[in-house]
Amino acid sequence: MKILVAPNSFKGSCSAINVTNAIEKGILNMLPYVSIEKIPLSDGGDGFLQTSKFANRQIKIYRARVTGPLGKEVNAHYGILGDTAIIEMAQASGLHLIAPEKRNPFFTTTYGTGQLIKLALNRGARKIIIGVGGSATVDGGAGCLQALGVKFIKKNGKEIGFGGRELSKISRIDPAGIEPRVKDTEFIIACDVQNPLTGSRGAAYIYGPQKGANPGMVKILDEGLHNYARVIKKDIGMDVESIKGGGAAGGIGAGLVAIAGAKLKKGIKVIADLTGLGERIKKADLVITGEGKIDNQTIYGKAPIGVAKIAKRYNIPVVAICGSTGEGYEAVYKHGIDVVASIMDSPMEISRAMKEADFLIEKATERFFRRMKQ
Repeated sequence: MKILVAPNSFKGSCSAINVTNAIEKGILNMLPYVSIEKIPLSDGGDGFLQTSKFANRQIKIYRARVTGPLGKEVNAHYGILGDTAIIEMAQASGLHLIAPEKRNPFFTTTYGTGQLIKLALNRGARKIIIGVGGSATVDGGAGCLQALGVKFIKKNGKEIGFGGRELSKISRIDPAGIEPRVKDTEFIIACDVQNPLTGSRGAAYIYGPQKGANPGMVKILDEGLHNYARVIKKDIGMDVESIKGGGAAGGIGAGLVAIAGAKLKKGIKVIADLTGLGERIKKADLVITGEGKIDNQTIYGKAPIGVAKIAKRYNIPVVAICGSTGEGYEAVYKHGIDVVASIMDSPMEISRAMKEADFLIEKATERFFRRMKQ
């Protein structure tokens, strides 16, 4: 029997790699001689580069010093696979790089992400995959584009500074100085959100608070994004406010689509292409996937459903291990998942479940296989 283990992370609790290893332990506790293949997944956020490397050992990792979200240099990594670069935005522009009391999207920038793109171009990359979750920014990707040579100009003729607060000052965009290799490079943005750039469901209102914005700041940031979109439409000729997913990672999706010609794709599809997930699922007898919570939102493009859809092409059964189930979770049964198993087998505090996630995932997997053997 061959089992493929391909879960997402349990956000805030357990990385995708740790979830994968815990499931493997649970399987081997019951079936010590079974063949197991492991492919931890990512939706594009924290861990995107690490999980990509785990699943495809041919990716070479490079280290760099780049501008962090608050303008100070940080250590960051990026990957190269042939002429393809794998960039995790959170490496250079991530929320985890800033202490909670210092988080402020008025000032945070994506400039370092643009520097990583330039470094990848210098290593011959002509396709750049960017995982855009976990950012500290609401700058519409302006910082990233500044690093690539785009100028955002104020009414007084000077260039804007860093941060979301600067977007309202943009009067004109000059892309003439953009790194020339950008036009010959394919950009793929891996993200799992459909939020637009602006408005009540946009980058500022939905994601600004978790990046340190209070209600007053959120309003100012959204107004800045509206101005950013207006100037892009005037000078670049694209309506970025209508792009589904344009609000990804503080709006970097919209900025890169407009000026770099990027395409937005579901994280699971990007990982599937990068790792040959389809062919690897095809060879399995059973697939185990999972994520922190399975509910009625899981069916909208989340990683477990992406895995299940591939598995169903080959009539391969799918088990989903989760931290908890939410309202309407049964909907996943109509989308390729056969069994949902929660790690909480008895009443317990969520905080305890998160703290002991590795152990509980192992035991939940063990329970499933014990029942299967009966």
